[in-house]
Amino acid sequence: MTARIPSFTDFLTSYSPDLLPGTRGLGPLPGGDALKDQLPHATTIVAVTCDRGVVLAGDRRATMGNMIAKRDVDKVFQSDEFSAMGLAGTGSLIFEFARLFQVELEHYEKMEGRQLSLEGKANRLASMVRGNIGGAMQGLIVIPLFAGYDEEADAGRIFSYDVAGGPYEEHRYHSIGSGSVFAMSSLKKLYRDGLPVGDAVLACVQALYDAADDDSATGGPDLTRQIFPVVATITDDGFQRLPDAESAEIAQQVVSGRMASPDGPAASLRGEA
Repeated sequence: MTARIPSFTDFLTSYSPDLLPGTRGLGPLPGGDALKDQLPHATTIVAVTCDRGVVLAGDRRATMGNMIAKRDVDKVFQSDEFSAMGLAGTGSLIFEFARLFQVELEHYEKMEGRQLSLEGKANRLASMVRGNIGGAMQGLIVIPLFAGYDEEADAGRIFSYDVAGGPYEEHRYHSIGSGSVFAMSSLKKLYRDGLPVGDAVLACVQALYDAADDDSATGGPDLTRQIFPVVATITDDGFQRLPDAESAEIAQQVVSGRMASPDGPAASLRGEA
């Protein structure tokens, strides 16, 4: 500890590299692709910028091949006071990444006496994703969607990643996971600049509903079991996860609307708000 290494992942790399995701010397997986299908995988995550902030939301389903492995998985995690991430990919690695990144940010702040900038946090996360390249080449992929409130810009920002760790800033909205193509199509019609936080939350839940409507690996609101999307807002007030009761109310609103209009709200052809 006397070395005062500001990065916790660098510290582990020096002293206990076996504790890092993707650095455990994985050999060929016994069973190959068949084994990968027996590992739970999580999707879908959406993020939407709003008035002075960003909303991050995820469905709750995890699949194992063509089976539903779990119906109530949390895929959205707080990283620190002003940032969070949603993760898609191999279930066990998802929780490992989330915990390690939280410690990474806490460690840096304790060592340096200040927080990283939002862009700095995004770059730190990129190095962690890059460190899992060995696992990713064998199909044990973890892809984050990172979002947070940038205090300097007084705005929400979104960052996506590829399997090699390259960070890319996304503007307005983005989605990852198996249902992302359908969620993005939904957000393309629903999004407008300067959305109030409440409208951005509703747009995220609508997009997740559309993803679940066309992608079997994405779970929609489960009214019977009372399982609803995890939704978080990150604004100048910090990270806030919506209470289950509020998430349930919004999901019920979306489901009720789909009873009358199964394809969801229509976008104006004249570009009206």
